[in-house]
Amino acid sequence: MDILVIVPVADNVLTRIASIDSRLTVVDGRGWFDGEMRDTWPEWTVHRYLGGRPGQERSRERRDGGLARAEIILGGFPFPLDLRARAPRLRWFHQLPAGASNLRRGDLWGSDVVVTTSRGLGNTRPMAEYVLASLLHFARGFPHAHRDRERHRFDHRTYRPVLLEGKTVCVVGAGGIGQDVGRLCAGAGMRVLGTRHRVAPDAPLPPGFARVEAADRLHALLSESDCVAVCCQWTPETTHLIGREAFAAMKPGTILVNVARGEIIDEEALIAALAAGKLRGVALDVYDGEFEREPDRRLWDDERVLITPHVSGGTDVSRHRGLDIFCDNLRAYLGGRPLSNVVDWARGY
Repeated sequence: MDILVIVPVADNVLTRIASIDSRLTVVDGRGWFDGEMRDTWPEWTVHRYLGGRPGQERSRERRDGGLARAEIILGGFPFPLDLRARAPRLRWFHQLPAGASNLRRGDLWGSDVVVTTSRGLGNTRPMAEYVLASLLHFARGFPHAHRDRERHRFDHRTYRPVLLEGKTVCVVGAGGIGQDVGRLCAGAGMRVLGTRHRVAPDAPLPPGFARVEAADRLHALLSESDCVAVCCQWTPETTHLIGREAFAAMKPGTILVNVARGEIIDEEALIAALAAGKLRGVALDVYDGEFEREPDRRLWDDERVLITPHVSGGTDVSRHRGLDIFCDNLRAYLGGRPLSNVVDWARGY
């Protein structure tokens, strides 16, 4: 049984996978497809995610042969767009990143192949720290320190610091990332509210949360929140979830942080809310179209907006457990048991 590994991982990962069962043949396909991905993905994506990383490019014949034999593929982002068409024996693809929306460009989306992700098992604690750091950045008025440095002149009256302790944060998507955000914000003395796609009546509250309600209660929760952290999956239902009505429901002076996907926020509505003075600050680790282009200049040029290049999960101590779920799922697959984190095409994650 061939497992084709096309995501850049350490050598010991290949050994770890092969040791699970003697029936497995692990094919090292790291770097094989970099050339064709450079030709088929937008230049912005290639520069951001491939850069100048060294690869072991193989001929088209060799690449197609590896795909033709593969029953399982371990991949990442970006990926060959026509995997399904070229891999007739493929039964399972594991996406090492957490987000299923990364796969929308390729022919795996909506196909008969079982696709799993590392949802909820990424570097969620670093992402939670990013959220808290962003809230503190704007609460303490740090953007004004940058302006003062540029002018070499202080204007202490512009800082208007606020205390986060006792303030309310709404975590949009109280899943793996959102629950770590909630714990950290609660530890800072904040009141934590959250939304989930489905909320069972008798479900226990995640640690640190005062309340978790269904997604259709979002605007009501926004109206009582001082801060908002977007942590949910990008699906058709959540596209532009944070739009004009959501901004209208927010308190004046709200701090907004997005560590999920840029498409969840309607950027035209965001720009309008900034123009109206509705928001104290916005931190975007993601933005609409980030895999294809640079951020909207109207956002990048606004000192109330902090934009970073999808680095909220970055850390010197990795807690990413995507390989753990892949190995657990591999044992289940070999034993004929159901897999975890299977993408539901209808739901979009």
